[in-house]
Formats: sequence, C-alpha cells, structure tokens
Amino acid sequence: MAWLGVVPFLAFIVAFLLWPAASIVVRSFLDQQGRLTLQNIADLSQPFIVSSYIYTIELSAVTAAVGGLFGLLLAYAITVGGLPSWARAGLLGFSGVASNFAGIPLAFAFIATLGQLGLVTQWLKGMGVSLYPAFSLYSFWGLAITYVYFQIPLMVLIMAPALDAMRRDWREAAEGLGATGWQYWRFVGLPILLPAILGTMALLFGNAFGAHATAFALTGGGSQSSVVTILIGAQISSDALANPGLGNALALGMIVIMTITIGLYSWLQRLSERWK
Repeated sequence: MAWLGVVPFLAFIVAFLLWPAASIVVRSFLDQQGRLTLQNIADLSQPFIVSSYIYTIELSAVTAAVGGLFGLLLAYAITVGGLPSWARAGLLGFSGVASNFAGIPLAFAFIATLGQLGLVTQWLKGMGVSLYPAFSLYSFWGLAITYVYFQIPLMVLIMAPALDAMRRDWREAAEGLGATGWQYWRFVGLPILLPAILGTMALLFGNAFGAHATAFALTGGGSQSSVVTILIGAQISSDALANPGLGNALALGMIVIMTITIGLYSWLQRLSERWK
C-alpha cells in the first residue's frame, strides 16, 4: 500500500521523461519515410551544428561559473557570514522566486531594462555612456547576463543548506590548533564543500544548457543565436528547415550531455554527503 503514493510520480516520470526520451532515441535513427538510417547522426558533424553545441556549452559554462561564484558568496554571507535573520529570509525568499523566473517574462524584463530603449540603457545614455553598439542584449554576453539572473539564486538555494551543515566543532578544533580563519577555509572548509560546490555548478550548467524560452524570446530564434534548443525547434517545426530526424538527433546529443551532467552532479553529491 505504501507504493500507491509513488504511483502518480512514477506515471509522471514515464509519461513526460522516459517515454519522450525513448521516442527521441528511436526517431534519431529514422528518416522521413520511417526507415532506419544513420544519416541523422552523421549530420551532427555539420559545421553549423558543431558550432551550435560549442556556443551552448560555452554559454552554459560561463553562466554556471559566474552564477556559482556570486551565488556561493551570497550563500556564505547569509549563513556563515552572520547577516541578520531578516536579510537571510529576504534573500532566500527572493532566490526561490528568481530561480524560477525565466522564459518570456525574464526576456521581457531584460529587454525593458537593457534593450536598446531600455530604462538603464537610456539612463546611461543621458549620462553620456552609450551601451550600443559595443554591447548587445541579444549577443553571447547579453544572453549570459540574462541567464546569470536565475543561476545565482539557484546556487544560493542549494549552497545555503550545505554551509549551514558545516559543524561548528570543526572550526573550533582548527582554531584550537592555531589555525587562522583563512587556514580553516583553505584546509578544512573548502575541501569539505568542494564536491557540493562543483556538483551545484554542474547542475547550473545543465540548467543553462536546457534553457530555451529565454533565448528564443530574446533573439526571436534568429540567426544571431546559436543555442542548440533553438536549432532543434527550427529543425522540427520550421517550414523551410524542417528535418525531424535531425532535430531528434540534436535532442539526442543534448540528452547525452545532460545525462553526463546529472551523473557528475549525483557523484559529487554522494561525495559531499560523506561529512553528514
């Protein structure tokens, strides 16, 4: 009877994760007539597809690194740093909302703020500083800044409990042996937290790698963006570029990368749990 409570969850996983993933794998090896083929996989070596994967991996890595660094500093400030409880509650509450604020609303917010006619852009222009054309919200760094908005809060939400779990007696023991605060973090704190930090950054990488709506809303799916998810949509639904087999092959490549990312995250999480 205890398993009955898990049935809806298992049904959801099968219907919206396992079955679509299996369908993608099968359709990656079928041509438009439904015959077995390896051409879709071979087409992944085309230069524009390789550059799209590289572009998306670089974008995901940059936003994971920047979001991870600043998110870790914020998480440290509200836990070990000793900020007042109201600041901790406010930051965690905001992080819970901001980490899920993505897609079209996030893209519109940044267009209204940093677009060519955005509030900040016009304010800087009035002060004699012109963002455009040196900077563009629709370029690589524009997308990176937008992605970092939801990467930092996610890092805060995951790392705050990990920092709270650091035992006080570890620091007391280090200080009793004459260690300074820097030496404690260098030789005790950071080595213990490193698997959790790297694992969370791997999760941030996967979070950015699978993002679609934000990039599509910012760029309109135009050629200035080489994000893989937009390319998949073009191959599956476009009238001119429609090639469902290649689109599924692209999605299969994403599944492989995401599987590696999740596997790395799970392994690092197991390492971090040794200290609990």
